Amino acid sequence: MTEFESIYRQYFDDVYRYIRRLSGDGQLAEEITSETFFKAMGALDRFRGDCDIRVWLCQIAKNCYYTHCQKASRTGSLEELSPPAVADSPDERLLDREEADRIRQILHRLPETYREVFMWRVYAELSFQQIGGLFGKSANWACVTYHRARKMILERLEAEEDER
Repeated sequence: MTEFESIYRQYFDDVYRYIRRLSGDGQLAEEITSETFFKAMGALDRFRGDCDIRVWLCQIAKNCYYTHCQKASRTGSLEELSPPAVADSPDERLLDREEADRIRQILHRLPETYREVFMWRVYAELSFQQIGGLFGKSANWACVTYHRARKMILERLEAEEDER
């Protein structure tokens, strides 16, 4: 087995789950994950080892996903940007989709550091230690930044509710 095959087998599920949570779409997650490993295969010789390889792969995946979203928004395909809901009744599914869209919109309006820390924690399920390492900071910094981002999101959700 080649080095790349070993990496693929070890990290495929992690990258897929990260994109699945980010996009809410299993089919899109498969496509983005495949694209991620295709790009990683061509760039493996440039991987410096400054971070965990899983983090490197998830960064590539996130960039692929954002590129996909930008292309989808330019072509007017909002369906691709909205995650499919996973709930029981049609009403619950509609509410879940609306809530996920609202959170995603708020998340993308947060300052970059808060957005990134929140996404690494929630979507990639990284520990605060790993997140701190990505930014050259402590685990405590990552924890505080995550909770501040979470608080900002909750406050903005509440403000939107009050406006309705």
